[in-house]
Amino acid sequence: MLRFHDKVVLITGAAAGIGEATARRFAEEGAQVVLADWNLAKAQAVAAELPAERVLAVQVDVSDLASVQRMVEATVARFGGLDVLVNNAGVHIPGTTLETSEADWRKIASVNIDGVIFCSKLALPHLIERRGNIVSTASVSGLGGDWGAAFYCASKGAVVNYTRALALDHGAQGVRANAVCPSLTRTAMTWSWEQSIRDRFNERIPLQREALPSEVAAAIAFLASDDASFVNGVNLPVDGGVTASDGQPKVS
Repeated sequence: MLRFHDKVVLITGAAAGIGEATARRFAEEGAQVVLADWNLAKAQAVAAELPAERVLAVQVDVSDLASVQRMVEATVARFGGLDVLVNNAGVHIPGTTLETSEADWRKIASVNIDGVIFCSKLALPHLIERRGNIVSTASVSGLGGDWGAAFYCASKGAVVNYTRALALDHGAQGVRANAVCPSLTRTAMTWSWEQSIRDRFNERIPLQREALPSEVAAAIAFLASDDASFVNGVNLPVDGGVTASDGQPKVS
């Protein structure tokens, strides 16, 4: 499929994990792809494996408005516009409210909340011009609570409801806004966990395994495509069925 032929797609947090898989998916479908990440060297390494004439790697700190402005300007300067923004950059610091610090909160909020808002704000004029759309990476942790991840849950809950607000405010301007809400996904971070921890997660996932980054990327591509042209304001669980449960235990 070439659903994104001649479309310009900007992805934050594109150097690894879900972001990298998303960049590869959009490139496969014909898009001109901007890989934005704080780690420029890693973004460039991924970009080197994609069609050179359709790819750009840029450094960005999504928590800094001026840095985001430079990212958007570089995108438009290279490709002439912007059709899709994927807000994927994020950080996770575990702990309860008592176990985590103010600095922890500032870090999580600056990337997971400020970053989504700053990128959306500066991309919107270009997206309105092309009737494009925004897809953000939220989390099942934004749909329900987790033990020992209070600040992360708060930040992803903000992304979930901000997505709804974007959809309301800008739908009449032709801009759709949606989010994916993954559960455990096989990334470098989660794959470094002890097997026993991953096993406990997988016990609660009806499909009995974690998601592959490519599976989340496929959902992002769907939401960004014309196949989802009447899908707006949706926070789509990509969770193997986790949110199908009411939380009660399996008894047989």
